Amino acid sequence: CILFQTLYTYPENWRAFKAQIAAQYSGARLKVASSSPAFTFGQTNRTPAFLNNFPLGKVPAYQGDDGFCLFESNAIAHYLSNEALRGATPQAAAQVLQWVSFADSEIIPPASAWVFPTLGIMQFNKQATEQAKEDIKKVLGVLNQHLNTRTFLVGERVSLADITVVCSMLWLFKQVLEPSFRQPYQNVTRWFVTCVNQPQFKAVLGEVKLCEKMAQFDAKKFAEMQPKKEAPAKKEKGGKEAAKPQEKKEKKKEEKKPDPEEEMDDCDAVLAAEPKAKDPFAHLPKSSFVMDEFKRKYSNEDTLTVALPHFWENFDREGYSIWYGQYKYPEELTLTFKSCNLITGMFQRLDKLRKNAFASVILFGTNNDSSISGLWVFRGQELAFTLSEDWQIDYESYDWRKLNPDSEECKTMVKEYFAWEGEFKHVGKPFNQGKIFK
Repeated sequence: CILFQTLYTYPENWRAFKAQIAAQYSGARLKVASSSPAFTFGQTNRTPAFLNNFPLGKVPAYQGDDGFCLFESNAIAHYLSNEALRGATPQAAAQVLQWVSFADSEIIPPASAWVFPTLGIMQFNKQATEQAKEDIKKVLGVLNQHLNTRTFLVGERVSLADITVVCSMLWLFKQVLEPSFRQPYQNVTRWFVTCVNQPQFKAVLGEVKLCEKMAQFDAKKFAEMQPKKEAPAKKEKGGKEAAKPQEKKEKKKEEKKPDPEEEMDDCDAVLAAEPKAKDPFAHLPKSSFVMDEFKRKYSNEDTLTVALPHFWENFDREGYSIWYGQYKYPEELTLTFKSCNLITGMFQRLDKLRKNAFASVILFGTNNDSSISGLWVFRGQELAFTLSEDWQIDYESYDWRKLNPDSEECKTMVKEYFAWEGEFKHVGKPFNQGKIFK
């Protein structure tokens, strides 16, 4: 069984939402890696390791802990769905595919041409925008007719068809479909509102506020966004194409395939350009405990005779806290090397926490009969993972307990976990191997 399934994306990516909502319905346990250090758009997706699994370097991208990788958002959403979402009969499954294709070929190109200029991502072109509005009217007309006698697009309940078409229309409803424009298409609005208010959609999208007033092109915003857009050495094509209004018909055809992808990349670049995160520990007073000094002692000298005495002599009870974390799903741990990969994967994703934390995490037991637990030392009195979105990918898979540094229990655990030897009475399985986060 799959322990971890990771979806790499930038935050608020409507393409990734399809997979995330599908997972909410199917119950698939999906981790979303959308910010540093787990994933930095424009950096991580250009590394050889990422490109080895995902040759296009595009997001969303999916990786299971078994090494199974997928790119293309529709494929990922399909994989994470259950039979009810995919369509339980051959006819239903084909209808779902029909609407998924409809979203890609009929909705996305005109929606991008209309919405992107309002977000400052693309140069405004009156002719292209007017054409896009007409194309969207046609799309809304088709949907409105279809939904005249139906609550959902295929069958009696939500399917991947609804998830995909809703996500494709999110920006339209949020940015440009003002009440007067959507008035003739009330079935579509009813269906859209019904979908986004389902708990599974809400868990991913939050509250979706429908547009009150049609957003217009903002030249100032566009000018501001330009340098950002070009910063990650963008392919030129998107920019050139966007500024070329001629040959409307031919451009429409082209737009159906490569151009939206190019524009999406530009869109990705802008939407992913997040402000630099502030240091979550900046507000804490200076501590007398020098973490780096302890780490040097731990790395270079004997643990029991030098590093541990140094730790307790210098430990600042006000400025630091000690936590015990135990993996919640031991029954799902199979081969020990895979279980170890869970620990190292978590450490890699927490890279920016290193200077304010130290941990010893241990795998106990043998193949198909093991458990993971560890001792963590954090700056401050709070569980550090909650302080930054960047650090929240793995921690919910563990039960956490703050220890009293003056208790015998804490002293014993610090000794055993730091030295990787002892009785480990609370575990009931032999030590297999450990990993140090430092």
